[in-house]
Amino acid sequence: MNLDILVTGIILIAAFFILFYIGKIFNDIIHREFKLNYELTERDNVSLAIAMVGYYTGISLAIGGSLLGPSHGIVADLIDLTLYGLMGIVLVNISWFLCDKLILFKFKISDELIRDQNKGTGAVSAAMSIASGFILYGSIQGQGGSVWTVLAFWGMGQGVLVVAGLLYELITPYSIHDEIEKDNVAAGVSFAGAIIGIGIIIGLAADADFESWYDNTFDFLTYAAVGLVMLPIIHFLTDKVLLPGVTLRDEIAGQEVPNVGAAFIEAFSYIIAAFVFYWCV
Repeated sequence: MNLDILVTGIILIAAFFILFYIGKIFNDIIHREFKLNYELTERDNVSLAIAMVGYYTGISLAIGGSLLGPSHGIVADLIDLTLYGLMGIVLVNISWFLCDKLILFKFKISDELIRDQNKGTGAVSAAMSIASGFILYGSIQGQGGSVWTVLAFWGMGQGVLVVAGLLYELITPYSIHDEIEKDNVAAGVSFAGAIIGIGIIIGLAADADFESWYDNTFDFLTYAAVGLVMLPIIHFLTDKVLLPGVTLRDEIAGQEVPNVGAAFIEAFSYIIAAFVFYWCV
C-alpha cells in the first residue's frame, strides 16, 4: 500500500471520529431535557438507546458522504469534511425536531422517550435520523454541488418524508399515532421501516453529480414520487407474499399483544425494496 494513501486515510479517519464526537456533544447540548448517560446506565432506557443509535447512524452517513469522491489534497479534503460534516450534524438534528413537529405531531417525542420509555417512538425517531442521513449522504457526495445544493435537496427530502408519513397513515387501517402512543412497538417498527425506505430512495437519487437545478431537481422529485407510490404497493405485497394467511392490521394492531416480528418483516420489505429499486434503476 502506498504510504501517502495510508497516512491520508489515518488522518481522515481521525477527523471523522472527531466530527462524530462533536455530533454527540451537539446532541447533548440541544437535548438538555435528559442526561444521556443517566438514562442509558441508571434507567436502562432502551427507547432512548434506539433513538440514539439512529442518530449516530444518521450523522455517520452525513459525515461519510463528504469522504467519497476524488481527493483534492489532504488540506482541501479536511476542509470539505469539516464543512459538510458539521453541516450534516446540524441538519440531522433539525430533522429530529421536524419529526417531532410534523410526523409524530400528536405527542412530544422527548416525553415518550424519557417519561414513557416508548420503544415505538424510539424506532421512528431513529428512522428519521437514518433517513435524513441517507439524504445528506447522497446530496454531499456528488460532484459539482455546493452547500446550497445540499441544503436544497435536504430540504426537499424532509418534505418528502413528511408526505410519506401522512401517506403511511392513510394506507394503514389503524392510527399510527394512537398505536405508538399506546406503546405499540410493532406499529413504530413498521412505520420506521417505511421512513428509512423512502430516505434510501431519495438519498441515493441525490448522489448523482450536479448538472443543473432543473435536471437534478427533476430526477430527485421523480425518484421521490416513485418511492411514495411504492409504499402502498410494498404494504400490499408484504401482506400477500411474505405473510400469507394473515393481515398486517391484525398482527400489528388487532390483537392484545402486537406482533413485533411481523412488523420487522414489513420494515424489511420497505428497506430492501428501496435498495432493489436503486440497483435496478
